[in-house]
Amino acid sequence: MKRTTTRREFLGQTGAVIGAGYFVNPVAAVESNSPNERLNIAAVGTSGRAGANIRELASQNIVAVADIDANFLSQAGTRYSGARKYEDYRVMLEKEADQIDAVVVGTPDHSHAPAAAMALRLKKHVYCEKPLTHTVYESRVLSELAAKNKLVTQMGTQIHAGENYRRVVELVQSGVIGEIREVHVWAGAKYTGAKFTKGTPVPAHVNWDLWLGPAVARPYSTGVHPFKWRSFWDYGTGALGDFGCHYMDLAHWALDLKHPTRVSAEGPPVESVSTPAWTIAHYDYPQRGKLPAVKLTWYDSGKRPPLLAKLRDKNGKPVNKGSGQLFVGKKGMILSDYGSYRLFPEEKFTDFKPPKPTIPASVGHHREWIDAIKSGGTTTCNFDYSGALSEAVLLGTVAYRSGETIEWDAKNFKAKNAPAAQELLHKEYRKGWIL
Repeated sequence: MKRTTTRREFLGQTGAVIGAGYFVNPVAAVESNSPNERLNIAAVGTSGRAGANIRELASQNIVAVADIDANFLSQAGTRYSGARKYEDYRVMLEKEADQIDAVVVGTPDHSHAPAAAMALRLKKHVYCEKPLTHTVYESRVLSELAAKNKLVTQMGTQIHAGENYRRVVELVQSGVIGEIREVHVWAGAKYTGAKFTKGTPVPAHVNWDLWLGPAVARPYSTGVHPFKWRSFWDYGTGALGDFGCHYMDLAHWALDLKHPTRVSAEGPPVESVSTPAWTIAHYDYPQRGKLPAVKLTWYDSGKRPPLLAKLRDKNGKPVNKGSGQLFVGKKGMILSDYGSYRLFPEEKFTDFKPPKPTIPASVGHHREWIDAIKSGGTTTCNFDYSGALSEAVLLGTVAYRSGETIEWDAKNFKAKNAPAAQELLHKEYRKGWIL
């Protein structure tokens, strides 16, 4: 296989970012003749979150699975006895191209984009875990590929399908707390302290070279697979990357946010290997029609908005919220999380009655994707929406790592006056791996 542009070549480009990518000969997806006909699905990754995704899609035909871990692959083969097994997803997609309708990607972050892009170029519908990609540029590539090929896509932000998020969106958009110019988002997750180890033999059941995929070649490091990769910049994006798409999703949805115009971040001194012990990221979003400009602040790893500490319930007791969102309006505030919300000051909203629900209940995050493929419809976290969300989240990690304030020109894909940040928008892939 040939590589696309190198990181150096990419950084020298301006204007549109799509068009010079590597293409395989497209094979049209098999169309379902009936909405009751089952889809043929291939899975990239089979354990952990990937395994959960496959289980949610098991009402369809799981015809092929790929995993670099022989133990996980064997377990998946037992669970889905009709599925053909592959170690290398590239081989699977090439061989199964004329047999499959769709692909679900559940690898570590650094392999999301190469796998998803290959599937999209083969004209396959794609479900990909969050964050959509490992770099900002990869998110832009996937969203444009999905649009170009008119494919049904969904990012794995499963909480988006929950009822509570719908009710909060309705509250925000009803104007009950008035004009909103400020929102705070935080998550308690913490990923840090990662160190590469040397001298440990690769377990017999792990193909370490395939696990590394497009990442820099390194000796096997204990514990990176299957979970600790989240703490390494080479493979993950820390707490912000891992949970930003879940919690910032609600703010993006409720406030109709897309591309920030300014991004900065703070945290402990940057380490080249490990993601930070904590991050606070600041995003400025422009006016959207009649909606005013918004400042969104992200906090992770135990950091929280100072305003949260001042909140009191109607009995005068402090409010404790491990992770969540705080929408600050002219007439009040909404404090929310995955499963609940509260209006503040509580005494002001004692007799408040929520508006009649207007956002239909979801049939299920995975079911949305399946039904949209069969009906020719769309999903709520398609790559147009989730690509922009992932771009925003990952710009926060770029601002932190570069130490620069990014004036973001989304249209031209430029971190204006921030050369170090521009360098971090993408990475060069290892030989043999392509976007």
